[in-house]
Amino acid sequence: MSVAVSRRGARPFSAFERMVAWRYLRSRRKETMISVISIISFIGIMLGVATLIIVMAVMNGFRAELLDRLLGINGHLIVQPIESGLDDYEEIAARFNQIAGVRYAIPLTEGQVLASGQAGAGTGALVRGVREKDIVKLAQVSGNVRQGTLEGFDASKGAAIGKRMADKLGLSVGDGIQLIAPEGDVTPFGVTPRQKTYPVVAIFEVGMSQYDSSIIYLPLSEAQFYFNSEGTVQSIEVSVDDPDAVDQVRPAVEDAAMRPVLLTDWRQRNQTFFSALQVQRNVMFMILMLIVLVAALNIISGLFMLVKEKGSDIAILRTMGATSGAVMRIFFMTGVAIGVAGTIAGVVLGVIVCMNVELIRQFFSWLSGTTLFNPELYFLSQLPARMDIAETVSVVLIALVLSSLATLLPAWRAARLDPVDALRFE
Repeated sequence: MSVAVSRRGARPFSAFERMVAWRYLRSRRKETMISVISIISFIGIMLGVATLIIVMAVMNGFRAELLDRLLGINGHLIVQPIESGLDDYEEIAARFNQIAGVRYAIPLTEGQVLASGQAGAGTGALVRGVREKDIVKLAQVSGNVRQGTLEGFDASKGAAIGKRMADKLGLSVGDGIQLIAPEGDVTPFGVTPRQKTYPVVAIFEVGMSQYDSSIIYLPLSEAQFYFNSEGTVQSIEVSVDDPDAVDQVRPAVEDAAMRPVLLTDWRQRNQTFFSALQVQRNVMFMILMLIVLVAALNIISGLFMLVKEKGSDIAILRTMGATSGAVMRIFFMTGVAIGVAGTIAGVVLGVIVCMNVELIRQFFSWLSGTTLFNPELYFLSQLPARMDIAETVSVVLIALVLSSLATLLPAWRAARLDPVDALRFE
């Protein structure tokens, strides 16, 4: 009787309840099927949590890397004239640079051309005319020069091209790249395409195939002469300290222009692209969460089998004084232990994979003999992974909540088991 009283008076989740729950988790010879289901549930939760963490980290890495490269070459706010060309771009850029929150302002002259190399191969390209003091501010370009140099860029009257374009056209530093503009010169015989050959003075590699294969930088004066726009620029790109707070700088930039201008920020220019990434990320999260849900359902089936197998044990515990709440907590802890262990293992596995995701990609590329994560399709030359702490915590909490909820029904069923019925045929 003293034992029964002490059990009734035991606190919730006491050492006795934890001991019984732990014994039910241990594998026994006649409970092989229950043990197998528990292991499958553990592996399912582990793989589900790990997959969620890895996929979300890769999606975050995609967005961050693409954002860094997009904004490392393009301005956060593009200022274009409405009525006439920007012939006083020097003064306007100087006023922009004095605005609080503005990092720098770069005048640009742009135009589409056909670029060809030594072997006659050609490719479409975007020519961007910039000053030497401005191109060195573009860290993604000036900090990733693979051949040549940008020193003396204005005086060189040469071109800086991406590595993929150089490889495609068979060019190296010192070779000439021929540019052909569709809007040519007017002659008595009609309009002829404008052609000119520039020496390659630098080859850069941003790491984003779209830019490394299609952008050519020329000195601003050369680009103005080539496109017949001497003394004017087409736009001024403004880079700010906080890209997400570009709206706070917009009114000051509009006032500093001192003329009617069209302002376009980086979100408007890349809205479709980043919206598609966000939709894909949300859909992947919901789909992969089903893995965790399936694993949680395995916990339910495993616990129901355990309750059926341990019916006589439950009856004996009840006759010894264990309350229905104690029985419910025992089976609840049994199921939650599987969920917690699987979640912890999933987090560890996910972190390990995220820290070595590029090495894993290279290994499978070598193993299969094919190029996984082709830069031509995915824009980036490496597979990025960037874990977000808040996101990882949310994945862990969701996995724990699902696994905990999955244990409630079989635990409640165990607590309602009638000792008389359980022992009737024993």
